Amino acid sequence: MTKTSAQVVTGLYINGESRRTQATLAVADPGRPGQVAGHAAAASPEDVADAVGAAKAAFPPWSALSAQERAARMADAIAGIADLRDEDAAILSRENGKIVMESWVDALVFELRWQLALSLADQVDQDGILEPAPGIPVTTTVSYQPLGVVTVIVPFNWPVAILGASLPHALLAGNTAIVKPPPTAPLATTRIVQRVAEKLPPGVLNVVTGRDSDMSGLIRNDDVAKVCFTGSVNGGKRIMEMASGSLTRVTLELGGNDAAIILDDALLDDTRLDRLHAAVFDTTGQICMNAKRIYVHRSRMEELVQGLSARLENAVIGYGLDEGTTMGPLHSPAQKAFVEDLIQEAEGAGAEVRRFGTLPEGPDLRDGNFLRPALVLDPPPELRVVTEEQFGPVIPIIPFDSEDEAIAWANDSWAGLCGSVWTEDPARANAVGSRLVCGYVWVNDHGATRLDLRAPFGGMKQSGMGREQGIQGVRAFQDTRSIAHLDEAAAAAAH
Repeated sequence: MTKTSAQVVTGLYINGESRRTQATLAVADPGRPGQVAGHAAAASPEDVADAVGAAKAAFPPWSALSAQERAARMADAIAGIADLRDEDAAILSRENGKIVMESWVDALVFELRWQLALSLADQVDQDGILEPAPGIPVTTTVSYQPLGVVTVIVPFNWPVAILGASLPHALLAGNTAIVKPPPTAPLATTRIVQRVAEKLPPGVLNVVTGRDSDMSGLIRNDDVAKVCFTGSVNGGKRIMEMASGSLTRVTLELGGNDAAIILDDALLDDTRLDRLHAAVFDTTGQICMNAKRIYVHRSRMEELVQGLSARLENAVIGYGLDEGTTMGPLHSPAQKAFVEDLIQEAEGAGAEVRRFGTLPEGPDLRDGNFLRPALVLDPPPELRVVTEEQFGPVIPIIPFDSEDEAIAWANDSWAGLCGSVWTEDPARANAVGSRLVCGYVWVNDHGATRLDLRAPFGGMKQSGMGREQGIQGVRAFQDTRSIAHLDEAAAAAAH
């Protein structure tokens, strides 16, 4: 992997041209307090309006192309995107904090999702035909049309991969787009998107970075047809409120409090335990679809705790670009303080808390956003470590005695993003999984790296609305039109 300490500078990309701004965002390095990973342009409201205008102007010719024609141009635009992947990954690790291997996969998944979206091109323009029926003397064609200008807003944790779940589908559907990278980690995302945008017609794909206070035009502008947002529940509520003024459509992929249910017949071998460990602690726990609660049959509690403890004892907490690091810092000091508070609250309530690993002691890392991973054993169910999304390296493990009990506890949450069932009985897996109120269920697995990128993805309850990926993800960026042709013979027969 490429390592770099040079500061990165990124601009805006609007209507096929790079644009610098007088104001910039200083992007902090989460692992080295006081150090800056780079500077990103800080767009003004006027810059945002220009981006919307450019996308609006580019929409008619782009939407007039067939889906196959758009797919061909998008395939050309993504070609060679991997050439700078090592450099992109190093930059993302410095601004995000996660280990460089995860940053490399982050960029890879963007390309994989882009290619999978292009494989749907033949389905995008397919019309549905409704033949005349008794009492309905018409032949009706149901077709699809793009919405217009789409804003895609991504979070700091897996910004490039998450972008791939919506952006290519929006473009393939015939929309034009404006991407807003996260203000605390905009550099790698901006670089990658601009390289793609440079190969598309001007205005089809634009990139705008800046302070959230100056970005409302990406949502409130009447010319924005849809906003696709991935982030926190509170962030989703703000987006939805802002979009309501112009009835702008939204897709919201929000937080989760995923439950993993370990049944009494689960196989807890090294392979399964490795999967579960990764599902909890990848990206230092900062993934919306990570497991956030583990419910385990009481007869398997000790075995599970021992298995996860053995893996956590090997945790190497350190800088994301350093060789051998398995767990980087949390992204922000505020998140570190929040997670530490959850752990201390659990200790104060009498729950057994086991912490693992050693914090970095070097002078340049000592005050970074590092936190030792922790297991919280059998905590009271009302504690925040159980009820809230930790988004950090801590997991409550709660024993249960019956399937009904485990399912009820898993569903007793504001969230409904993902869940998992661990059992050697496929019938039990389907029976339990079908009762979980969430948008995606794994069997003997869990986590972002195990997601089927072809399948629709999205949450229930406060974990969001709408679906991404697959043909359903394309249809989310289209509207339907019905054209009915009167069948004269059928009409005459009806009378």
